[in-house]
Amino acid sequence: MASSKDYLEYVLEQLSEAGDVTSRAMMSEYILYFRGKVIGGIYDNRFLVKPVQAARNMMPDAPEELPYDGAKPMLMVENIEDREFLKELFEAMYDELPAPKPKKEEIKKCSRPAKADRELILVEKKFADYVICAKNPCPNERTGTISAIIFKLLTRRRYTCR
Repeated sequence: MASSKDYLEYVLEQLSEAGDVTSRAMMSEYILYFRGKVIGGIYDNRFLVKPVQAARNMMPDAPEELPYDGAKPMLMVENIEDREFLKELFEAMYDELPAPKPKKEEIKKCSRPAKADRELILVEKKFADYVICAKNPCPNERTGTISAIIFKLLTRRRYTCR
């Protein structure tokens, strides 16, 4: 069962006093971030937080729930109406949460060929991860050419030539 947008908006409204709380849709559920760190989420219209020690101390009777099959258990927040409690909970949990992982750059930039007779330049070479730069603005616009075929075969992420 997917979480409703109305429930997300209600939880975010209750968390408004906590400060920098954002959300991100993920497979019809919502991940909640506090100051850039993942703190919990909305799963099947249940407000769950990570089971760090501070959360366990503030909610000793909170039930552990699985957000989805195969996931680690999280703590269910039942006292959603108390904004001051939610603010204190998030503040207490923040220091125990892991730092966010650095993001990998999805759009790779490559330089133009130094000579006009070069058709391709392989900028980054990793296992099955190539960035191809062609004379035209983007290799995928060159249907039927070698660069378009290689681009379609080797790339799995979005790339652009600039």
